Amino acid sequence: MNVKQIMSGLAFLLAVPASGAAMHIAEGFLPLEQAAVWFVGSLPVVVYGARKMTIDLQRYPERKLLLGLAAAFLFILSSIKIPSVSGSSSHATGIGLMAILFGPSVTSTLTGIVIAFQALLLAHGGLTTWGANVFSMGVIGAFSSWGFFKLIRMLRISDPIAVFFAAALGDLVTYGIAAGQLAWAVPDPAGGMSGAYSKFLAVFAVTQLPLAILEGLLSVAIYKMIQRTIRQGLMHWPGR
Repeated sequence: MNVKQIMSGLAFLLAVPASGAAMHIAEGFLPLEQAAVWFVGSLPVVVYGARKMTIDLQRYPERKLLLGLAAAFLFILSSIKIPSVSGSSSHATGIGLMAILFGPSVTSTLTGIVIAFQALLLAHGGLTTWGANVFSMGVIGAFSSWGFFKLIRMLRISDPIAVFFAAALGDLVTYGIAAGQLAWAVPDPAGGMSGAYSKFLAVFAVTQLPLAILEGLLSVAIYKMIQRTIRQGLMHWPGR
């Protein structure tokens, strides 16, 4: 399977009509003060990642093509949504593979750009919930995936297994944070935030567990293809 075949398949899935709640956390779903908290929490990481990405590309201009493909992969994969809890939906994230290839802060920046375009072009998520969506997926999700990959590699476990668990667990951590954001915004009348958090997690688990496994397998396939391309001399990847 090559890059063209993978991107064509994802584009086809994106074209399949879907109904249900908007992707990520929907526009206007969070109280403004909470939206501001998540915006303040995400923006410094996105800005730092942009600075690091600029420096990396000046040092390694060969990475521009793969970075562009990575952004497209992130946009398409995270646009394939499954209706889930009110105000949100389930989808693969694509952040695990990006964090392994480019680092977590650059992944945060790519996620911020992708989520902004999805809000403006596809009405998925929203500008008021941009900070919350970036925080769960591009900040905590990306840094978690990167940390899982480093930890598993320290145990001398093979790259494919490390990539699988980094991508799958990063996906699940993203939705664990999203459930907390939703529980803060809409606490359960009887159980409060903890009661709402349990309910959101239970609903997310139905769709997100299989999606996380699929994302892990897809990430391994693409990672192997990139490594094979580098070994064949078709792609230069300095610093790795």
